[in-house]
Amino acid sequence: MSGLVDLSLPVADILRKGTAAAHERAEHSQGAKWLARGELDKEEYVRFLMMLWHIYDAFERALEQHATHPVLAPTHNPGLFARSANLAADISYLLDVPEPSWQAHPLHATLTTSPPAALTQYVSRIRDLAAGPDPSRLLAHAYVRYLGDLSGGQFIRRRIVKAYSLDDGAGVSFYEFRPLGGGASTGTMGDLKKIKEWYRDGMNAGVGDNQELKGDVSPSPFSQHTLRLLARGCPNERLWLTYLSVSAATILDEAERAFDYNTALFDVLNPPSNPSTSSSDVEIDSPLHSPTETTPPPHGHGHGHSPLASLVKEDPKVVYEASEPPEEAESYVSMSSVLALVAALSITHFVLVTGGFTGERGYGKLDYLQHWLDSLLGRNAA
Repeated sequence: MSGLVDLSLPVADILRKGTAAAHERAEHSQGAKWLARGELDKEEYVRFLMMLWHIYDAFERALEQHATHPVLAPTHNPGLFARSANLAADISYLLDVPEPSWQAHPLHATLTTSPPAALTQYVSRIRDLAAGPDPSRLLAHAYVRYLGDLSGGQFIRRRIVKAYSLDDGAGVSFYEFRPLGGGASTGTMGDLKKIKEWYRDGMNAGVGDNQELKGDVSPSPFSQHTLRLLARGCPNERLWLTYLSVSAATILDEAERAFDYNTALFDVLNPPSNPSTSSSDVEIDSPLHSPTETTPPPHGHGHGHSPLASLVKEDPKVVYEASEPPEEAESYVSMSSVLALVAALSITHFVLVTGGFTGERGYGKLDYLQHWLDSLLGRNAA
């Protein structure tokens, strides 16, 4: 994928373009549709949050471990982004158990006893990166998850509130962020937009013009996928895979992996007891590029009768990153303006015809009129 992307671009743009295929795969996940529509049974939604807690706990520990790494430091802000504590609070609330005891709940015990392969692989990958010689690729996992929570997560929040009757605001702290610079209040959509801009700038500053980090520049004539296949079954397979990950698996490659890991999590969700009959697809856009209709109404307000509320109700979407407004707003001409223009042209045509200002004689009249006006204006100017 990176071979098709201009590596001279900032890393934020590279990830948007380079993860398009992984994004396309994620769009078709049935589990994502259930989540976006708020259709998961409450127990299954809690199980999903438990899986997310293990993922966030792993990569937030890893980010803290490498907080001073030059690639990770510009975006490291645990006071702003850390989600694992919020997830624990939401899980405890939804299970109606004291927060310190939720991990002993039978639902969590079952999850940890027989964890889905998707969860095990995701967490193992993060721990391998944290323990490896180059932790810079952890940025890709933070990019996919945090920017998704800041954007598409805001839509999911509204669905969850409605689905599980969480009108008091408790149980959804996972989706809430404070403004940049601190503060006790929950950030507005404008605050979240500023956070995303700050994060993109930090990513670009951390990676800079390092093309080896931006994309796969391995000198090998084989693709990384081919090399991994060749490594399978070798006596020193783990050594081979470690070498490959160090030499060629870059932030772009890691972001694609992160998308695939998240898609795999959606795929292991259990079907809802009362699934929707809707056949519409759910769009899961890449973190730095998504449709323009992704700004939900403010927290705490009902759908009402606004067109946006109707759009959200009829076509739910899981969107990893809210879009930016177009650089140049499109111009729209009202019908009254069009009618006024047509009327003015019609009157002008009528005057020209009835006044004899058409044909050769008409042209002469117009020429005489122009000279008369020029002389008149010239005298006035004098």
